[in-house]
Amino acid sequence: MLLLLGLTAPVTAAVAALRSTSFTNDWRFVLADPANAQQPDHDDSSWRRLDLPHDWSIERDPNPAAAPGEGYYEAGTAWYRKTFTLPANAKGKRISLEFDGVYMDSHVYVNGKLARSHPYGYTGFNVDMTGLAHTDGEPNVVAVKVVHQAPSSRWYAGSGIYRNVHLVVTEPVHVARHGVFVTTPNLAATYPKGYADVEVKTELVGKGTVTHQVLDADGKVVASGRTLRVQKPTLWNTAKPYLYTLVTRASSGDTVRTPFGIRWFEFDPADGFSLNGKDMKLEGVNLHHSLGALGAAVHEDGIRQQLLTMKRMGVNAVRTSHNPPAPEFVRLCDELGLLLMIEAFDTWRTPKRQFDYGRFFDRHSSADIKEMVHAAKNSPSVIMWSIGNEIPDGTSVEIGVPIARRLIDDVKSVDRTRPVVIGSHSYTSVPKDGSAQDQILRMLDGVGLNYNTAKSIDALHAKYPNTFFIESESSSSTSARGVYLDPQQKNTGQDYTPGQRGSSSYDNNIVGWASSGEHALKKDRDRKFLAGQFVWAGQDYIGEPTPYHGVFPVRSSLFGAVDTAGFEKDQFYLYQSQWTTAPMVHLLPMNWTDHEPGAPVHVWAYSNAPDVELFLNGRSLGTKSFQAKKTTYGKSYLETSEPTGDDRTYPGGSYTSPNGGAGHLRLAWTVPFEPGTLTAVARKNGTPIATDTLRTAGTPAKVTLNTVRGKELDYVSATVVDANGVVVPSADHRITFEVAGGRVVGTDNGRQEDRENFTASTRRAYHGKALAIVTAGARVTARLGAPSPRPPADASYSGAAGTLPEHLVDGKPETAWSNFYTKGQTPQLTATSLSHASDWVALNSAMRTVRSMTATFTTGGAYALPSAVDVRYWDGSRYVPVTGLRVVWAGGSGAPSTITFDPVTTNSVRLLLSSATPGTAGGFLRISELTAA
Repeated sequence: MLLLLGLTAPVTAAVAALRSTSFTNDWRFVLADPANAQQPDHDDSSWRRLDLPHDWSIERDPNPAAAPGEGYYEAGTAWYRKTFTLPANAKGKRISLEFDGVYMDSHVYVNGKLARSHPYGYTGFNVDMTGLAHTDGEPNVVAVKVVHQAPSSRWYAGSGIYRNVHLVVTEPVHVARHGVFVTTPNLAATYPKGYADVEVKTELVGKGTVTHQVLDADGKVVASGRTLRVQKPTLWNTAKPYLYTLVTRASSGDTVRTPFGIRWFEFDPADGFSLNGKDMKLEGVNLHHSLGALGAAVHEDGIRQQLLTMKRMGVNAVRTSHNPPAPEFVRLCDELGLLLMIEAFDTWRTPKRQFDYGRFFDRHSSADIKEMVHAAKNSPSVIMWSIGNEIPDGTSVEIGVPIARRLIDDVKSVDRTRPVVIGSHSYTSVPKDGSAQDQILRMLDGVGLNYNTAKSIDALHAKYPNTFFIESESSSSTSARGVYLDPQQKNTGQDYTPGQRGSSSYDNNIVGWASSGEHALKKDRDRKFLAGQFVWAGQDYIGEPTPYHGVFPVRSSLFGAVDTAGFEKDQFYLYQSQWTTAPMVHLLPMNWTDHEPGAPVHVWAYSNAPDVELFLNGRSLGTKSFQAKKTTYGKSYLETSEPTGDDRTYPGGSYTSPNGGAGHLRLAWTVPFEPGTLTAVARKNGTPIATDTLRTAGTPAKVTLNTVRGKELDYVSATVVDANGVVVPSADHRITFEVAGGRVVGTDNGRQEDRENFTASTRRAYHGKALAIVTAGARVTARLGAPSPRPPADASYSGAAGTLPEHLVDGKPETAWSNFYTKGQTPQLTATSLSHASDWVALNSAMRTVRSMTATFTTGGAYALPSAVDVRYWDGSRYVPVTGLRVVWAGGSGAPSTITFDPVTTNSVRLLLSSATPGTAGGFLRISELTAA
């Protein structure tokens, strides 16, 4: 059926439309709650004009008064309005709007009348406009009120009509919404015989008949008629995600096209997961729905960019934490070959946040979970439905057990071809018989475990041998791209110094419930019965700024293998080394510039090759090798053979595989720093198969751009390089993006504490990199600006949120800077608090002559005077030592120590302090006052 749709507001256009057409252009928006905004004659001429999808929160500046868990972004109440006309031939048709998602608590009015309310922000819904919309040429007005009260989520959710909207016009007799369900029954038996039977269930509104055809990927008809049988079918899998299309035609002419894949899978409680009869570990990640600088607004190019990055890491599965995804996300997983665990809720009746979905759960959850299943039931990617994540009600026999039973029944009322699971942190020990956890587990087909130890997983498998298990969340190691701390430690603190807040990329910043990425990989690898894991997380996301919760302006998480801009962290390469077979090697730290000459640098190599040789300026520093090993079920893998000290629950303190082996998934050298070139050469059987090179950078000279083109958006990566094209790893210069033939949609740099507006056209580089997202086809240039200004006081490391450099100069003796930190116990690791070998503090000012510094140290307990002091000053290009250094130490705690030296003229002077007892619980530094004269 062809319909001509006129759009007025304020212009009129004719758009050719089939059954469904986009309804996203030319809306009006106001972030306010004006009276009578639903009425057709309401004056919206002063409202902002925009296209959907739209997230109003991401356009705002972070506000320290807002919820840290939501990235310090504000919510509110807003209205959207659209005026349009329908032609006369729409009369007698069924007319509706399809909203893919509105966050949240939305109310849709058609010509002044409330047509539909929908509270859940993550499920789609249909608004029947038949009988409400004019088809006589009179303009129609759709008004949508969105009420987002905060806090409503544990992470950034966004606000508004953030997914797509469609106008659907059909004949009275038509295929119902979600009215087609395609399955391929008994495929494991029929495929070896050379065919696949395609079974279709169709729901038709009104009296009529339907016919079906199956088209292959080239559009050729391969099956039709009452019995659909595809001969010599091409299977859908993660390597070759081949898609067929089912064409359903009603006798009225209504036509629906349904992409689907031919595949089968199995979860075996003893043998794990298999796809098309082949054993496969689910090597997955968790992904929240926000897309960095785009916020929650759905953009297909942004999703594609994210998923392709995950595929390069070796990911074959995604858990949609913790909500149903956008239709575009599911479709792209189908096209790219990514398996899906789709999750319904982060809460049931008992809320986790004041204004979350718990308010609506009892009334709406059955409809919402069925909508989740209906929306993706034809996707070959989907292999599990999850009824929730870390649900407080899941420990209650009276509340949780009947809710779980109802939700499972709701899912299976729509789809009985896929297992129903839950993601839970309530199974870290074996449940007691008859407990809520025990009853719910026995109802489910499988259980997703969040952060279980290896031994607890084994114990669960022993008690519940007929239930399959998967790690729905694993690791949660945090890191910031380009930050490296305490590589000799299994766990360490994070830096709280403003401007350099970030946790270590040596896989050694482990929050209380978590484990290192390496530990999670080994634990999953060694257990055939364990279907796989979903690492937390694939990408940093806005909100939940662990381990800096409540420390403004840290607005995004640090859990990701890539940052919010999509730039790879070192964790990306750890997973790539274990999940891919294409030869690779990666060196860290990704910085061979900012080290003192001769200082020992802990160099690691992640690789899937057995041997790696390291070269410094052409000289071999030796070859390190992995040992070839096998799991108890025969899977080959590479690992060193050495104590790892990564699991206190095992004798000797090292995680030990069931085969008796222990070791690391990386190779390590300690290299005295020397400027130049550091190169890793990975070899197999003596033949080089991969290399990685780090080079010492000079001063920043220019910005280079690399563009990934999309259909609607281009991703432009900017890198600050020196005159020789070497990345400057410490560059934080402002980059201005200038665009012709388009506009900047957003900018980012992956820095978790960046407080700049995501919609700005300028962005400071973070460790040498920044990103601009622009409209497709735009021509982009970039200007390199100045570096960040130095603060009045600075430090190399600050151990806590309350012991910052600013306290060196605030004139308050009760406040102080300190490098003291504590890191709490984890399931695998003991608590730690070990002093650094050295740290520096600095005073910055206008140019002046300085000849002395006075520092007031605290001593006693964990604190001591430094064993040595060195003073350096900025000479315009580098920090150089002063001459004539003399130190007069204070006689006790809280008294000033005086450091004098030959006069220097400078705008920055540093005090380098060596710990008296490094690597111990003592020897930390605390200074309550620092002056220079």
